[in-house]
Amino acid sequence: MSLSRFHIILLAVISIASIPSTRVASAEPRNIIVVLVDDLGWMDLGCQGSDFYQTPHIDQLAARGIRFINGYAACAVCSPTRAALMTGKDPARLGITDWIRAEFQLSGRQRPNCDIEGYHDANLKVLTPVNNSFLPHNEVTIAELLKQRGFVSCFIGKWHLGGEGYLPTDQGFDLNFGGWDYGQPPSYYDPYTNRRLQQGIPTLEPKETGEYLTDREADEAVSFIKANKDNRFLLYLSHYAVHTPIQPKLNILEKYQVLKDEMGQDNAAYATMVQSVDDSLGRIMATLSELGLSDDTLIVFTSDNGGLDRNGNPTENAPLKSGKGFAPEGGIRVPWIVCWPGVTKAGVISDEPVTSVDLFPTLASAVGINTADMTLDGADLTPVLKGGSLAKRSLYWHFPHYRHRAGNDPYSVIRKGDFKLVRFYDPQKSELYHLDRDLAEASDIADKKPAKVRQMTRELDKHLKEIGAKLPIEK
Repeated sequence: MSLSRFHIILLAVISIASIPSTRVASAEPRNIIVVLVDDLGWMDLGCQGSDFYQTPHIDQLAARGIRFINGYAACAVCSPTRAALMTGKDPARLGITDWIRAEFQLSGRQRPNCDIEGYHDANLKVLTPVNNSFLPHNEVTIAELLKQRGFVSCFIGKWHLGGEGYLPTDQGFDLNFGGWDYGQPPSYYDPYTNRRLQQGIPTLEPKETGEYLTDREADEAVSFIKANKDNRFLLYLSHYAVHTPIQPKLNILEKYQVLKDEMGQDNAAYATMVQSVDDSLGRIMATLSELGLSDDTLIVFTSDNGGLDRNGNPTENAPLKSGKGFAPEGGIRVPWIVCWPGVTKAGVISDEPVTSVDLFPTLASAVGINTADMTLDGADLTPVLKGGSLAKRSLYWHFPHYRHRAGNDPYSVIRKGDFKLVRFYDPQKSELYHLDRDLAEASDIADKKPAKVRQMTRELDKHLKEIGAKLPIEK
């Protein structure tokens, strides 16, 4: 996609910030579908501006509903965002601020200088806090919430919020196909094994040798919808794709091998994985139409973090800087689409900043559940979905850990309006960016606006203290 085309897309944004707030809708959706894609970047969809990836069904969903161009994941890595989506709570409040290691990764096979309590390399200046290795049972999940309204629930795909005893069926879901503590599949091909993990995905029985995992997830989704067409249902489809290993769907690989994109999106294998997700959504939408359920179903589509960036990785997030795991927009800004027939107007593009913690209170509101007595960090987006706006607020991110690539040290982030402050803990420093003028975060203006840095730092510190966030500790 050319930069000029991107500018055109931005100029076409329908800003709703000035529209007065409206009442919460009284009509409840009969069914709810949440589609969560793993590692899908902000620019990895046709409707987001890509000329390389082919996503007609996702684009159609966006055309029927509202697309948030300031949509965010709650963290730049997977497990914290997944916990936030499930509970409506800031990951730091839950103590899940890094990805949860699978059981086989905790059996002695650790990366150098890394364990579950953080990094202890002598060259590093801070000790990082313990990351919770599961979503606690006392946290109310979306599935448990919707049971109050008679929803039958099904989880399909990547869980990554705990293993045995902490699986989706231990957290309110009636069915689980593929959810485990794994952060990625051993293979995308049935029986889903690799040289090291011969057991495959423990909660997904092999079905047909050579079957592609995303297709299998779609099969289970369609079967669940058909079996529960007369019930209220929650389908939480959490694709393993497009996470590594990058394994192409071979029958569509050739068409991407001849395509080129001037912005650097050129990995044909990855493109087939993106299309497989799109095809999956297409099958689901066709099934809803066939059963007469399209107008009764609220659909949310998003990603758990930004895409893997270009340094040896499969996608390109430009004009955003960096990618998964990192504080810049490429690590945290993601596709965010909501289609609620009868509530969302077709084809709306909103610049309202939204994030993963907003899903829980929004779905609660949509089905008429009062959450006033619950501790939630997200906002009910229903006024925005109806054409209104939210009260101005700040968004926060907290990643008190080292990552394995140079330059990604522990950090916390606050976005307040168009300003974004990134505070690093090793070394201690702050960076400030004006996102409206500098989406690529090329110009750090912290030295030019010391008062703004102080103000936003105070607000960030207050937030972290209020939610009980664990901070890095100086040695």
